[in-house]
Amino acid sequence: MFDEEKTINEILKGNLNAFQHIVKQYQQLVYSILNRMMNNDEDIEDVGQEVFIKVYDNLKNFKRESKLSTWIAKITYNVAINYIKKNSKQQFNTIDERSDFQFSSETPETKLIGKEFNTYINKLISELPLQYRTVITLYHLDDFSLQEIQKITKFPEGTIKGYLFRARKLLKEKLEKDGY
Repeated sequence: MFDEEKTINEILKGNLNAFQHIVKQYQQLVYSILNRMMNNDEDIEDVGQEVFIKVYDNLKNFKRESKLSTWIAKITYNVAINYIKKNSKQQFNTIDERSDFQFSSETPETKLIGKEFNTYINKLISELPLQYRTVITLYHLDDFSLQEIQKITKFPEGTIKGYLFRARKLLKEKLEKDGY
């Protein structure tokens, strides 16, 4: 069983091997967030490594005011945003209320051949704008509360609620259009 407090104290005392427990415990969380924000597997791997380096380097600054998972998710989010901005392979634009988000015109049959429904949902989520897919992933897939998401993204709670509402609405519309 993972003892967060004990592990942190061991790392702070200089036990480098104890950091492996942090990586093991939170690598899926980091990957989940990065996978929703980025498209390239090599970028995800690079940024994931950078996240854990930052976690290690800044663990002494962890104030324990939030859960360690929230703190690591915040670092992950910030490192990913900085990487995306720096490399400009993807655009991080402010969501405009008048924006019209289009999904691919593939039929559900071609999308679902040999795939599970979850794969289809994940594909739909990946087509959402970055802010929407980040918030919906943190809330529904990583089980963070609105307050934790606020700490991670620094979006106001009302903005998070709006993004969740719009993301769900877009997903629902697409599913209904495809006959689900």
